[in-house]
Amino acid sequence: MKSPLLQENVTLAPFTTLGVGGPARFFCEAATESDVQEAVGLARVKSWPLFVLGGGSNVLASDSGFPGLVLRVATRGVKAIESDLLAVSAGEDWDSFVQLSVEKGLAGLECLSGIPGTVGGTPIQNVGAYGAEVGDTIASVRVLSRSSGEIMDLDRQACGFSYRGSIFSGAQQDRFVVLGVTFQLRADPRPRIAYPELMRFLGEKAASASLAEVRQAVMQIRRGKGMILDPTDPESRTAGSFFKNPVLDADRCASIEEAARQLGVLDEAGSMPRFAAGSGCLKIPAAWLIEGAGFRKGFRKGHVAISSRHALALVALAGATAAEVLDLAQEIRERVEERFGLSLEFEPVLIGF
Repeated sequence: MKSPLLQENVTLAPFTTLGVGGPARFFCEAATESDVQEAVGLARVKSWPLFVLGGGSNVLASDSGFPGLVLRVATRGVKAIESDLLAVSAGEDWDSFVQLSVEKGLAGLECLSGIPGTVGGTPIQNVGAYGAEVGDTIASVRVLSRSSGEIMDLDRQACGFSYRGSIFSGAQQDRFVVLGVTFQLRADPRPRIAYPELMRFLGEKAASASLAEVRQAVMQIRRGKGMILDPTDPESRTAGSFFKNPVLDADRCASIEEAARQLGVLDEAGSMPRFAAGSGCLKIPAAWLIEGAGFRKGFRKGHVAISSRHALALVALAGATAAEVLDLAQEIRERVEERFGLSLEFEPVLIGF
């Protein structure tokens, strides 16, 4: 194999934001679409398991590593098709692209500032934060079929975006490799602010804030929660939110709220926090459930801790192993299920487990 360069037994820890994980049996970094095609074709011919890695911000790699080929997509390029329609290569840094869109006066991504990772990773789990989801801004996704090697463009509807999901995740996650994303943004200097926490932070400025001011506010909020990658901040060694916020119907929410009252998490007059999630469903903060199950910010077990700033983030401290991260995550999930009858879903992708 000439391009991309195939390497053997490459430790995955440095390629993930958690900083844990053993070696990939084979590893290659693809700088062009042809490199991606070649690597995927090789894995298919050799019958190697294949895992596609972007910025490593939403993954937990096992201590034993990965027995097949880890393909790191590192393609670059941002092309303006129209003034508000931008085609972006999968390997571009996400936050750098968000900053570029704000500088160009294009609205739609400002609330997604500060999220680590690459552009190619954003449609996979329909990345969302502070009232925005990336799927709402995507016109199409350029993909490579793993089975046929064919390159195609899927429009927004074909991507099947849902809360923290798409056809690129879950049961269908092995169908495609994302090569690039085309974004349809708004040539409008006025951001749409709907998220209560962001509105409170902006205060009187909320009604007149610029795109740049919203981006700055989001960055400050995220930094306060340890959700901005910072090599000088040990609490930023996370995979972001480790658990998804549950989306439930009204009856299910009522039963969880009643369980919280019986546990003493809520008094008789209290109410469980919730947010409208469309189709008559409600989104419940997983952080509230975690703390209601008895886990506090800063809780530590071995070399892993719950962030002292945000209960959704698990921090890999010095000396941590992937097994320790998963062990604490499973303990949290089991306790929440025991108390509230609800099993939280992990947000990061597990590699090699």
